[in-house]
Amino acid sequence: MAIGIDPLVDFACKKLLGSPEHPAITLHFLNAVLAGSPQITDVKILNPIVDKEYEEDKYAILDIFAQDSLGHRFDIEIQRTRPAWLGERLTYYSATQLVNQLESGDDYADLCPSIGICILDAIMFREVSDLHLDFRLMNAKHALTLTDHLQIHLLELPKYTPPRHNEAITDPIEQWCYFFRSARELTPLELSRRLPDPAFTEATGVLEMIARDPEQRSLYDARLKMERDARAKLDFAREEGIQQGLEQGLERGRLNERIRIVQVLRDIVGDESPKDSELTLLSLDDLAAFESEFQRRLRERS
Repeated sequence: MAIGIDPLVDFACKKLLGSPEHPAITLHFLNAVLAGSPQITDVKILNPIVDKEYEEDKYAILDIFAQDSLGHRFDIEIQRTRPAWLGERLTYYSATQLVNQLESGDDYADLCPSIGICILDAIMFREVSDLHLDFRLMNAKHALTLTDHLQIHLLELPKYTPPRHNEAITDPIEQWCYFFRSARELTPLELSRRLPDPAFTEATGVLEMIARDPEQRSLYDARLKMERDARAKLDFAREEGIQQGLEQGLERGRLNERIRIVQVLRDIVGDESPKDSELTLLSLDDLAAFESEFQRRLRERS
């Protein structure tokens, strides 16, 4: 039987990557993203999930804040859709996490790298096929790195295509992309065949726990419903905006047509007003009134 829990729902994602009870999962994920440079051997979750908070606050933020033994600060977030200004948002939070390290009397040498990681179930950079993009402060001409203290890693999940064969997946980044995109629809046995690493066995167990535990499942369903409602509102706003644009386009077309008719009649009548600059400011009713007046004057002239 399929697990039925989507790890991309923020509540489930934080249970996976933001739980002090499951550091092996977080360590595997961070080492996959950083490609083992540096190799992380210990991690502390700075904002562990507290179920009670989400019973009382359905808008609770489920970003994951963590710190490793080397002092690196991590901000992990999941995005089901591509929000506006995502690049600026990721930069802001990573920079804030860097700045907040210093207190009065501290030196810049005390700063530790701030690393933002966004798991994005959408595509932001269609011009490249890479599903993992690593952004740093670099010189574009000479590829010189100014500092590694500000990093943003983006995982664009839709770019991942699972291999057709049923062999185990060995690349760490591909393992996580496969897990995020496929875990909900697979059985634990099917997942273990493709992802035999112990970290994914533990991760699968976390999803099973959410599915079995009534309280956990209730919190998961609440977050899932909130995501669906938010997505529906966005879709409605987008469709409404398109419709308004079409209507405004038709309105503009009608205005341009009426302006041209009034211009022709005005020139035939030999009147100097309204001027072209004034016509663009008039409503359809005003333009219709001028058209009627010029038509009347032409009939009288005839």
